[in-house]
Amino acid sequence: MSSSSAPARQTTRASLLLLAYLAFVSLGLPDGLLGVGWPSIRSEFTVPTEAVGLLLTSGTVGYLVSSVVAGFSIARLGVGWLLAGSTALASLALTGYASSPALPVMIGCALLLGLGSGAIDAGLNAYAAGAFGPRHMNWMHACFGLGVAIGPLVMTTALSAGLSWRWGYGVVAGAQAVLALAFVLTAGTWTSRRPVDGPPGHPADPATADPATVLTPPLAEPTGEAGRQEEPAVRDASATGPTGGPVRIRETLAIPAVWFGALTFAMYVAIEVAAGLWAFLLLTEARGMTAATAGLCVSLYWGSLFVGRVVQGVLAERLGTRLTLLGSMVGMLVGAGLLAVPGPGWLAVTGLAVLGFGAAPVFPLLTLTTADRVGRRHADRAIGVQIGAAALGGALIPAGLGVLIGRTSVAALGPALVVAAIVMLVLYWASRRPGPTGVRPGDTRDAGGPGPRPAS
Repeated sequence: MSSSSAPARQTTRASLLLLAYLAFVSLGLPDGLLGVGWPSIRSEFTVPTEAVGLLLTSGTVGYLVSSVVAGFSIARLGVGWLLAGSTALASLALTGYASSPALPVMIGCALLLGLGSGAIDAGLNAYAAGAFGPRHMNWMHACFGLGVAIGPLVMTTALSAGLSWRWGYGVVAGAQAVLALAFVLTAGTWTSRRPVDGPPGHPADPATADPATVLTPPLAEPTGEAGRQEEPAVRDASATGPTGGPVRIRETLAIPAVWFGALTFAMYVAIEVAAGLWAFLLLTEARGMTAATAGLCVSLYWGSLFVGRVVQGVLAERLGTRLTLLGSMVGMLVGAGLLAVPGPGWLAVTGLAVLGFGAAPVFPLLTLTTADRVGRRHADRAIGVQIGAAALGGALIPAGLGVLIGRTSVAALGPALVVAAIVMLVLYWASRRPGPTGVRPGDTRDAGGPGPRPAS
């Protein structure tokens, strides 16, 4: 291949990287809209506060289904066309949100939105696992936090201008439609798996590599800040059992650390989602803030999560993953405590910022250290269990809090988050206890044989 084609390849890779960033921003936008828009939605449809759980559950079902079948879709359609179709589906679903005459229609649209979002998430992770490298992978997921931070601003702007909440969803639907068109125009270029971080001539470059050595990366596990994977765990290609055969599912599920870890993920995502979902209601009804100010403060919460994800790698490298995780979880507890204390609005806003910044590294570092808790042989399956638990926790527990708030008052949010943060800490401690595999946190060996572990 001539050297003149190198700039073209670089331009193509940069364009795909930009599209991947924008796609993850778009994934976060709808999540940020709901918290600010729900008070207006429930008022227009005359439904109780806890009815938001129906939207969350419907969206989670769609997300899980599309994440599971994304691998088959990629094989048939290719990554580019999967992303184009899924983004178009998400745009259609959001258009349905904006024009829904009643809540049941909106619930159906939530299912479609989950189907589109899950496929986008899984498809991009499948591509990025082999094409973008760890730095861009982390920044790509940080863009999700940026999208969730922008969402409340979009909805707040619409409501402050005297417009209906439908305008917020309409604007985001339009943005998704433009992104879908961009994926259609670039569908044929989502084939090269050469890492963006790699130099020209990297073995993964199809232009210079032996075709026999160019491998298609495996599909990443479903993700989502109702369960989104940030960092891949260290994988053991052999994945053999005690007798040298394949690890059986029941062997993995027999490890207590797998279940404690899954519950830790569920509690973490539940706290993150619940705080973002119900903060607007807390600030307006219990702290006396105007809708415009409260919307900006919810954006501050998601923005602190974004900033924390950008900088968390530095802290983890200097302090170690274990200490960073513990400090982050304690920070979440402190932030929840500030939300629970009756007081002025600025105190609750401070609590939200502390909670968001503390939560930032928890999901990626919990994923990254899965092998430390369950052993390398079980890490792949354990991550799958954790991601599923995270998605369910992010839907069911915030919905349950909606029922609690509806039966009492929104002031119950802070104490409930405090309890959830304490439970998360206890579950994390339990997940690091020695289990039947004999694996102890920080060991350099597990039942599968010797081998170094990532430094923590």
